[in-house]
Amino acid sequence: MSSDEKQVAPRSLAEALRAKDDGSLAALLRARPDLITPVPTDLTQLATRAGTRASVVRALERLDRFTLQAAEALAVAPEPADRETLLALLAGDENDPAVVGAFPHALAALREQALVWGPDDRLRLVRTARELLAPSPQHPSPTGLGPTVAEATSGMSPGRIQEILTAAGLPTTHDAVSAVASLTGLFTDRSRMAELLAAAPPDSLDVLSRLVWGPPYGQVTADPASRLRWLLDRGLLLPTAPGTVVLPREVALHLRAGRAHRDTQPLPPAVEPAATHRPQVVDTTAAGQAYTSLATIEELLKDWDEGGPTVLRAGGLSVRDLKRTAVALDVPEPVAAFWVELAYAAGLLASDGEADERYAATPAYDEWLELPAAERWTRLATAWLSATRTAGVIGGRDTKERTLAALGPGLDRSAAPEVRHRVLTLLAALPEGASASPDSLVARLHWERALRGAASSDDLRARLARWTLSEAESLGITGRGALSAHGRALIGAESSAPAPETETASGPGDKLPVHHHRHHPAPPPQPRSAAELASAASRAGKLLAPLLPEPLDHVLLQADLTAVAPGPLQRPLADTLDVLADVESKGGATVYRFTPGSVRRALDAGRSASDLHAFLSEHSRTPVPQPLTYLIDDVARRHGHLRIGSASAYVRCDDDALLNEIIADKRSQGLRLRRLAPTVLAAQADPATLLEGLRSMGFAPAAESAEGDVLITRAHAHRTPPRTAPEPVPDGPPSPDTTLLGAAIRAIRAGDLASTTPHKPTAAAPGRNGTLPRTTSAETLATMQAAVLTGDTLWIGYVNAEGSASQRVIAPIKVEGGFVTAYDHTADEVRTYPLHRVTGVAELADEQA
Repeated sequence: MSSDEKQVAPRSLAEALRAKDDGSLAALLRARPDLITPVPTDLTQLATRAGTRASVVRALERLDRFTLQAAEALAVAPEPADRETLLALLAGDENDPAVVGAFPHALAALREQALVWGPDDRLRLVRTARELLAPSPQHPSPTGLGPTVAEATSGMSPGRIQEILTAAGLPTTHDAVSAVASLTGLFTDRSRMAELLAAAPPDSLDVLSRLVWGPPYGQVTADPASRLRWLLDRGLLLPTAPGTVVLPREVALHLRAGRAHRDTQPLPPAVEPAATHRPQVVDTTAAGQAYTSLATIEELLKDWDEGGPTVLRAGGLSVRDLKRTAVALDVPEPVAAFWVELAYAAGLLASDGEADERYAATPAYDEWLELPAAERWTRLATAWLSATRTAGVIGGRDTKERTLAALGPGLDRSAAPEVRHRVLTLLAALPEGASASPDSLVARLHWERALRGAASSDDLRARLARWTLSEAESLGITGRGALSAHGRALIGAESSAPAPETETASGPGDKLPVHHHRHHPAPPPQPRSAAELASAASRAGKLLAPLLPEPLDHVLLQADLTAVAPGPLQRPLADTLDVLADVESKGGATVYRFTPGSVRRALDAGRSASDLHAFLSEHSRTPVPQPLTYLIDDVARRHGHLRIGSASAYVRCDDDALLNEIIADKRSQGLRLRRLAPTVLAAQADPATLLEGLRSMGFAPAAESAEGDVLITRAHAHRTPPRTAPEPVPDGPPSPDTTLLGAAIRAIRAGDLASTTPHKPTAAAPGRNGTLPRTTSAETLATMQAAVLTGDTLWIGYVNAEGSASQRVIAPIKVEGGFVTAYDHTADEVRTYPLHRVTGVAELADEQA
């Protein structure tokens, strides 16, 4: 680089940002949305915010393993470093071609996120990032390297340094600075270092081999052994504290063949297919599970139709209620917790807010039931994709060692939507019908977010990935572990196809294909608009709909008082059959059993015997068996023969012999009955207890009102007031859309222009360029009027109605009525400002040649 080019090299991150075009700034703000929350006033403030610890840590956490390794290598390189030095630290002496191919992309990513700035010959890591990644005794570097020779000898006496030079075969110098430089030159010279180490005793080389990959520190006694003494005399080990020595960075790099990392990983691990099935099998399996998911949600909320479990004082579902729900759904407790949380995330379930607070279905559940099956499924699937509440952590402990309960607080994991989307995207990249090996999937996610992925498989991202595979299968997004066609549509990957494993150059003049771009992880998914989400859900529903079974309008009645539903039933038929019979078994076909109790339940709900006969005749493909006809008639004949009302409670019957039978039965003693009249018995029990008691004795009483009419005991569907689904907890500020990015960049550019452009001195502040101008009202008015005539651009200080001061660059158009109308470069639009809120005005200085 020429001297002229070196002179224009940026001296700070702010200057480097100032040299970027709008596209580069947009890429930075999209990758690090926390930088525009709120929008900085200028580029200097943007650079300051980009260097804060919280922002830098967040940016480092979103780097893939190789890009992070590049940042770690730059942290141990001399500052500033050139591009070749950084590449050598990653590729080593063997110049690994995979590293060479991936390096440009990694460096570009670091530049894009403003973690690295400066030209190729003067690369600098943001100071905070260097502090986080550079080695220190308190915070070892991930590279395993120690301090440089200069850092390790900073407290050493000049005489001792000269002794090391002599022992290493170097001429002595007149000062410590040149002595350290001479020793550093020796350790960084490959040929001279090879000669020095060739003369080392084998035991001494063994000591170096144990320290070379870190940790670089070791312990020595006051009288070191000869193998250690040889290394200490020549500075190959340097003392850092009494009894502690360190391997200098330059020596370690020579022994490592120039590599900063033991295992440089320029390419992500491939996601290995575990099994491959025909796509049709995958789609039909997923569709079957999708229908089962709808039936499970319906069964859950039907079980809670009259009011579900109570809400714990601390919020959530008790362990006992979760066990009961699991038994009712015939699934393990973790699976039951998933379905409960899914219904909650979809807005179908909530607490009712009453004094005795309980969980119940919401009004949205009734609307959901009326939708076609495919559309009901897309509601569940989209809610699951975006939900941050994570059922997998239920049963664990929070930071205060409290057990995490289903539907309770503390279940949000902000990384969940990103991990779910990424897992499904990786499945979509496999050949159609292929499932993924969970271990290879977790390894890939660890590579893509190196700081967030721990070495063990127990970190949160690994657990989220494994939960995603299980939940997607339960929900019917995948079938047999492979992504279904409707699952691809749901994440917008219908047209995606797996990239070929290798690419070749088309001719001798072509460069080697940069296949690492294919392997490089996709950036975090940008938030899709509501229209895009609706469109994807609609496409998924259209693909799923033909695969779902059509609801049936009939059952098969059998002579053993059972009915077989060979598939899903239409809703009116299913609802009536649920009242008239008890579900005996589920599966591909549902078996219902008719009992005296179930028939009595239908009669209590207001059905007559003739209604039940007509219903069964209409909906049965087989003749109505005679035993079922007899059962209905027998129960109906006895139903309501006894009447129970509230006196405390009474029983009345026209047949006094039947009342005599009741009194004589020993099982009625607990009801404490006594005869008031030949046809009336009184009881001290309440009507509900009396009803249950007589029914348990084999009678079929009916409740009656105060007017003597039979009470119809229809099931009461308890609903919560209107509720909204829980909002996901975002993982930091949301990614800005194009409109917000454009407005933010214009505001930053205008603010930067106002703060950096030289201004003509004013009488009130003759030499205070860069500060808010202060002028009198008369001066402000005169300057504004003059600018209207000349078309000049002005720099103003402005205080808004909330009292917040800012500086702006405007081009006045007209001044009248105490207002100035001007084109505001900050907002990129024409605005009107009250003159009394303008604190001062200054003309921009003429541009210097």
